[in-house]
Order: sequence, then C-alpha cells, then structure tokens
Amino acid sequence: MAEDTALKVEDPVDPVAPAETKNEELHEDPTTISEYLESLLVTVLLALFGTSFVVQAFKIPSASMEGTLLIGDHLLVNKFIFGGSGAWYEKVLPYRPLERGDIIVFKYPYADHQHFVKRVIGLPGDRLKLVDQQMYVNGKPLNEPYVVHDPTAPYDNFNYSFPPLRGMLISPQVVPESGWRETLRSYMQGDEIVVPPGKLFAMGDNRDRSSDSRYWGFVDRSAIMGRPFLIYWSVDATSNDYTQTTFIQRLVGVFDTLAHLPARTRWSRMLHTVH
Repeated sequence: MAEDTALKVEDPVDPVAPAETKNEELHEDPTTISEYLESLLVTVLLALFGTSFVVQAFKIPSASMEGTLLIGDHLLVNKFIFGGSGAWYEKVLPYRPLERGDIIVFKYPYADHQHFVKRVIGLPGDRLKLVDQQMYVNGKPLNEPYVVHDPTAPYDNFNYSFPPLRGMLISPQVVPESGWRETLRSYMQGDEIVVPPGKLFAMGDNRDRSSDSRYWGFVDRSAIMGRPFLIYWSVDATSNDYTQTTFIQRLVGVFDTLAHLPARTRWSRMLHTVH
C-alpha cells in the first residue's frame, strides 16, 4: 500500500510518471533473471576452469602408497604446478620443474578412465637399479624414508632386484598389454635401466604391493595431471569399497558410508598436507 500511495502522489506533478514506472516494472523481472543466469554461467565457467586447470579432487582406492596415503584418503590435486611441457605460459606462470621425490597423479596408459598416484623416482637420463630392496640412482643409494615393506606380501623378485639381468626371470606381475616384457631390456645399460627423454620412472611407497614402473614401464610426461597437496577428508575403507561394479552395490556402499560417517572418518588425517 505504501508503494501505491507514493505513485498517486506523483500523478499530479508528472502525468507521465505512472507510464515510466510501469515500464520500469515490466523490465525488472527479465533483468533479474538475466543477472541470475549470468552469475550461474560465471560460476559454472569458474568451476570448469578450476577443475580443468587448477585443482581437482581424487580418492585413493588401493594400498600402493601406504603409509603416505591410505585407502579412503580424499585428495586435492594441484594441476597448476609442474612445468616442462614447453608451453609459452610457463614463462609467466608459477610452474616449477618436476623433481625426484614428487608425488604425482597421472593417467594410467593401459586402462581407460584410471588415474594412478605414485612417487617420481627417476627423471629423464637417470640410471636406476634396485638391489636388495635398496634403490640406487646414478650409482648412489637413494634416501627413501617414505618407503614401507610388507613382509606378508607374496614373493616377487622385482621387489628385491630390478632391472632383471640376463638369465633372470621377469616378474609374472608385468602387465601384458604394456609390452614391457619385450622392451624392458632395451632400456638397460649394464645392470641399470636408463629413463628416456620425456619419461619418468614412478614407484609406490608401499614398495611390495605397488603396480608401478617396474611392471608396466615409464610414465609419459604428458600424462601427469598434477601433485596432491591436501587430504581434505579420509574415511576408513578397503579396496573392495572402490571395486563395486553394479549401480546397486555402489548405492549400498554410499549409504553405508553416510550411515557410519562419524565413526569411519579418520579425523586425525583431515586437512593434512601430502609430502
């Protein structure tokens, strides 16, 4: 009623005022809707830009990086960190070269829609060998305080000696479709394996339970997504929780996690940085 009264007061002063006010009222809703749509579009574009170029969330489904990363850890991955691709924008943006010891998330080359997380052990040109579970890089023992060994793991000769010398057996765990069994020795010089240009040699911290470069070859530099930097949530889980194949199984798993969320959350790992 107050608004109506105000309009009536203006009528004698300016007979055109009601028409102008009415015209403004007619444009008010479309303007508001367009603003909402514009804001939504900007939000979507920023979200897509962020997940495409800056940060992306991943979860850990296997034990290959224990005890650095546990099954059920949910990570934020910095995609805006590693240079070396030769792109022009690397000269003006805060990229840095990959370093030995960096944890990386990358596209696994022999299965669709899979991402692996491993640690960089060998850079292009590095000479590597594993002797009695000790890794040597360029002839010197590599200090690896992050490595854990599992005495209950099934015996595998690649956990003790790599690369295999002439006459030594190649591990049966080598991924067949990788072609690694046929090409592995072509990268060897003496008793060492040499990392070729544009490639990396990556291994899991849980050295005895990791499918890594020993079993399927080098990581291509272009396959790297980024570096995990934060555990934003962690839930007590097993590998089986992430291998459900049917929709019903996945749905039951989600509801089970939600029902037991407080008890299954590893509160002590929340917001921990990754090294």
